[in-house]
Amino acid sequence: MSSGIPLGVLDLVPISSGSTAPEALRNSIELARRAEEFGYARYWFAEHHLNPGVAGTSPAVVLALTAAATSTIRLGSGAVQLGHRTALSTVEEFGLIDALHPGRFDLGLGRSGGRPSPPLPSATPIVDGRAPNGLRIPPRFSFERLLGSPRIALQRKLLLLPDAKSQDYAEQIDDVLALLAGTYRSPEGVEAHVVPGEGADVEVWILGSSGGTSAEVAGRNGLRFAANYHVSPATVLEAADGYRAAFQPSDALDKPYVTVSADVVVAEDDETARELATGYGLWVRSIRTAEGAIQFPTPDEARAHVWTDEDRELVQDRVDTQFVGSPGRVADQLERLQEATGADELLITTITHDHTDRVRSYELLAQEWSRRGHSSQSS
Repeated sequence: MSSGIPLGVLDLVPISSGSTAPEALRNSIELARRAEEFGYARYWFAEHHLNPGVAGTSPAVVLALTAAATSTIRLGSGAVQLGHRTALSTVEEFGLIDALHPGRFDLGLGRSGGRPSPPLPSATPIVDGRAPNGLRIPPRFSFERLLGSPRIALQRKLLLLPDAKSQDYAEQIDDVLALLAGTYRSPEGVEAHVVPGEGADVEVWILGSSGGTSAEVAGRNGLRFAANYHVSPATVLEAADGYRAAFQPSDALDKPYVTVSADVVVAEDDETARELATGYGLWVRSIRTAEGAIQFPTPDEARAHVWTDEDRELVQDRVDTQFVGSPGRVADQLERLQEATGADELLITTITHDHTDRVRSYELLAQEWSRRGHSSQSS
């Protein structure tokens, strides 16, 4: 088992039932302050749209607000979705916030609106749904239904300008890197220089759920990579393997560097943690039926839902791979995840109905992680 594995935070800015978006934003900024106190290495905001229960629509805006409220913790996007954005607008936004808070930002980039990659072989054998060290690797979930949803089509329509087409992802990453470095040239040889943005001291990450395009782009460019156990646990090993296989050293990085995400709820004891996590399955169901993430329910609200077999099948892989329990139990599971994936860091996402419980979950985990001799500093 590796020691000195830093923990980071991934925040969707969730809205609890009975609460509001402004309250969710205030809670997230407070959680970032507390995460800094607890010793977390980085704090990332996700990007989601048209979700009744998620307020994190624009990572750069929330990062700017959070940077002013914190002082040392690294802040980043997990991830800016490039399918409806340009390389220029992305570099400009992060150039602006880096100008006032230099050297603190991670520019995490992700695909959006693309087809999922076909399954790829993993170097790690999976037997009866588990990796050799016992990590749960569930059957692959099909996102085809989501991609065919009218709501997803509407989201894409509203995010893109009329008749606009998303740029090829690999080309877009090349453009982002060139604009940051000041080496961009158009096919006609015209230079472009972003002010502020060129020379910004940002750490570029690629986020990916499989061993396909994202992993290959991250590896080929010698960038840091974030693999997604919490959204797509079935493909986390192939994602990490694909990235390492494609890796080529760069000025930014001489060897592969991976963080792996996990859904976590920690409380003083297992029973309390399970109660706090009661709403998770219903929340995941809302995402996977393409209705959009609902406001996170109370345990009683979640228990009132009448589950069908189809419902359960829809969320089983996520529920089975959420780490829930006492600090010791969850830390054991996280160490297993780190060992199976070879992760250099772990990225923790926690949602509970009550904000105080959420803060406490991160605090208890940080205390146990530190007790085991893990570092809070990233390399």
